[in-house]
Amino acid sequence: MKRLLHFLLLLLTLLLAACGTAEEPANGDSSASVEDYTVKATEAEATEGDFIYRLVSEKEEYASGGPVELYAELEYIGDLETIDIFHAASPFYFPMEEKTRSYEIHYGMEEPLITTTLTKGEPLREKYSGSGGYSDQDDDAYIEFTKNIMNKQFLEGYYVVEGYADFYTEPPENGQPNYKLQAEIDFKVVDK
Repeated sequence: MKRLLHFLLLLLTLLLAACGTAEEPANGDSSASVEDYTVKATEAEATEGDFIYRLVSEKEEYASGGPVELYAELEYIGDLETIDIFHAASPFYFPMEEKTRSYEIHYGMEEPLITTTLTKGEPLREKYSGSGGYSDQDDDAYIEFTKNIMNKQFLEGYYVVEGYADFYTEPPENGQPNYKLQAEIDFKVVDK
């Protein structure tokens, strides 16, 4: 009788776990498919102080094997006519994750100190121009996937971009706090 009770309790636990719903498949679930995901936002923005950051995917869905069309904007909305910002090679970062494979797509950046002048009400815009990187320690499937991304040949999947703009309004040595405005968008790549 005690064994039967334990079995029923275990069965009930498994049934309850199976009936639970999740917004997206669990990471590492190799059976996850692009159809299991719903695109939530192809445009997002964040505001901090006198700056607005926008992150945009031109489409909700792209064809497999081709590029994607993403861009970021930074707009100054303060009281001055112009303002200088200080940043690495670009103030914009486009790191992303392909969720069906649980692959991170890194976004490297050269780090010289560059000054850009923003004019009030005129957004600075930059298109996504590719990303990715791997080491010889990564598995072959990840390396092959990353090589495709680096060649702007996105494979079928569900991609989430956790983009951000990172910059200062005074040279960093002056102790000025930096801005890091973040936004998240997503899109699908499907076989057509």
